[in-house]
Amino acid sequence: MVESTATALPLDRAVVVIGAGTMGAGIAEVAASAGHVVYLCDTSEAALDRGRAQIRASLDKRVAKAKIAQHDAEAVYARVHAAGPGAPLERVGLVIEAIVENLEIKVAALRDMAARVDEDAILSTNTSSLSVTALASRLPQPGRVVGMHFFNPATILPLVEVVRGQASDPDVVDTIVATARAWKKVPVVCQSTPGFIVNRVARPFYGEALRLLLEQHTTPETLDAVMRECGGFRMGPCELMDLIGHDVNFAVTRSVWEGFFHDPRYQPSLVQKQLVDAGWLGRKSGRGFFAYGEGQERTPIQDLHGSITTQVVIEGDLGPAAALGTLIEEANIPVHYAPGRGLIRVDGVALALTDGRSAAARSVELGEPVVLFDLALDYRTSTRIALAGAVDVSPAQLDSAAGLFTALGKKVSVLGDAAGMAVSRTVAMLVNEAADAVQQGIASEHDVDAAMTGGVNYPLGPLAWGRKVELPYVAGVIRHLSSAYGEDRYRVSPWLQARTQAEARAHG
Repeated sequence: MVESTATALPLDRAVVVIGAGTMGAGIAEVAASAGHVVYLCDTSEAALDRGRAQIRASLDKRVAKAKIAQHDAEAVYARVHAAGPGAPLERVGLVIEAIVENLEIKVAALRDMAARVDEDAILSTNTSSLSVTALASRLPQPGRVVGMHFFNPATILPLVEVVRGQASDPDVVDTIVATARAWKKVPVVCQSTPGFIVNRVARPFYGEALRLLLEQHTTPETLDAVMRECGGFRMGPCELMDLIGHDVNFAVTRSVWEGFFHDPRYQPSLVQKQLVDAGWLGRKSGRGFFAYGEGQERTPIQDLHGSITTQVVIEGDLGPAAALGTLIEEANIPVHYAPGRGLIRVDGVALALTDGRSAAARSVELGEPVVLFDLALDYRTSTRIALAGAVDVSPAQLDSAAGLFTALGKKVSVLGDAAGMAVSRTVAMLVNEAADAVQQGIASEHDVDAAMTGGVNYPLGPLAWGRKVELPYVAGVIRHLSSAYGEDRYRVSPWLQARTQAEARAHG
């Protein structure tokens, strides 16, 4: 990849931020902290007062944590000027619009600002879902229009999606990339398509969780615990949707779904629609998947402890779960290795890593009851594992399977017999979505992974995660999901398919 020679916006050029809400005030603080004069614009004097108060409070917090000196904080604050309608704006080099997600309102605000600033000023939008191409087409000089999507809180989260519209001048894009870096942000470049990188690639994190809940394979409490403690995600999908707000998350999902002409991969869920219809929007309404407020407690998670493991046989290659062999040895559990089909036998009970099939399907294949266990980010450090058994798995057999993981220091959750379980199907679909974004030229592999770690704090970028567990495993999970559901939602990306076939030839 050839590095751009573009330079950042000079510090003697001012930055206009349209919108003094939470995001606008945060962006203004970032630009002022980098050394620019900032005009914080809004039609409401009260909003301007709140925006400057937010910046003042944020700077005071940074001083209290010794992240900035008091005199530097005062200098940053002094560089932010409240600018109501018609206020003079001098030497503006960049405009960042951060107002309501409505194309007509954004176009009007940027068209008005374009007439007030120099002709060489870059016009950018902080939209998270609207088409930069469509917005730019309705403005003078669409070549100087680009997306500059910050993540909330803008002062803390490092990611900025730099979005190329169809007409965006490459030099403008390069300047915004360099400016974001100068502002100590991590820029990733992508085309203007529905959801950009983060809001597109993240859809399976919510979508697969909602499907598991719709099919009643688990509870929100258990699902979140498995995704955090086994999958390594900072937050579970249910608590994250409650934090985002179900109205917002549902609207983004619908926007991406409609933007891709109702592709089933992005189909909204009836589970979330019911929450929105009920007004159970999450934390901001006091209730979502969980209840919030003083005295509210969540339903305790029912862990299965299992019986003492006395004998383990590992048959064949465990693939992404190969580390379990070492962990079993380190726990001083007698283990014997034998050829076979990638199974762990615990006191005679067959355990297998989920491969996208249900436990019932695996039991039919093997001719015996099988207990499945879920994929983990790291089997050594994970504190929880999920198990699932077919209807013919007895409580004693499930107890034996749980006993092994209890002996390894893991908490054990039991899910319904869902194809692909929880972590495995979610990770596979995240990898697949990221692969399609690369295949379609939306963004580079590096930028896709950087976006998902920097924007939504995933423990690994999806494509790095896919390579860690091996791409053929990921493709196999998706193919088995497709077989189980019979839906085009579960189709293997051409990018993933090509690399899986190349690996098969290499091992030929």
